[in-house]
Amino acid sequence: MSAVKEKEFHYTEEDFQWVKQRIHEQVGINLNDSKREMVYSRLARRIRKLGYSSFSQYRSLLQRDNGELIEFVNAITTNVTSFFRENHHFEAMANTILPELMEKNKASKSIKIWSAGCSTGEEPYSIAMTLMENVSSDWKIKILATDLDTTVLEKGRQGIYPIANVEGIPKERLKKWFWRGKGNNQDKARVNPVLQKNIEFRQLNLMGEWGIRDTFDIIFCRNVVIYFTKDTQRTLFERYANQLAEGGYLFLGHSESLHGVSDKFKFLRQTMHQKI
Repeated sequence: MSAVKEKEFHYTEEDFQWVKQRIHEQVGINLNDSKREMVYSRLARRIRKLGYSSFSQYRSLLQRDNGELIEFVNAITTNVTSFFRENHHFEAMANTILPELMEKNKASKSIKIWSAGCSTGEEPYSIAMTLMENVSSDWKIKILATDLDTTVLEKGRQGIYPIANVEGIPKERLKKWFWRGKGNNQDKARVNPVLQKNIEFRQLNLMGEWGIRDTFDIIFCRNVVIYFTKDTQRTLFERYANQLAEGGYLFLGHSESLHGVSDKFKFLRQTMHQKI
């Protein structure tokens, strides 16, 4: 089969279709044909690093080395995030949902939230800031932050970000929750360690076994399911419903919807849903 176009590494339509099938089998992501060049550019970096000369060599490696599957998935999955992205979710938490949860959970004095697809940590840290600004200090806060990509999880655990990433945060909040680097690190900001105490970062494949015993008051799964087929979405939302407490909340991304996919939730407003 001829190559799609002249490239550094021999790359055929068969290679692309193989990657599509493998990534769907592993993590449920549905790559359409428009992602052909993205797949090449992302995997080419990995192939170059390994010293291989073609995609067929890399495919052979994946078939015999399960450890490389992690690198493969890390290369393909997309990680785009920012602090307080889609801020209406955090405003709804502060103004409506947290007061309700503090009444509902007053016996246990605990709130549990899952950030599924947390990427480099901006989302779970935004959740932690919102909680600590609005929940009494004697309450127990637990945030589970999961992602498939081990590289972004490590960045989240470290909690160190370029200054440019925090410039959109209001000054008072920035002063309270971030430490400015000094010397060679003056172009970086570190999250206040008190935020980190409430967050557990963990690798998790949403298509695999979760091994999670907790039920959650809120699940954030934003800009994740857009890559999944409808059947995969149905399965995932069914599992989310089982993992939520009665009346728990599910937040989706701006381009995502439960319409025609799940009847386990009622629509509240703007990508916010409640378990029924």
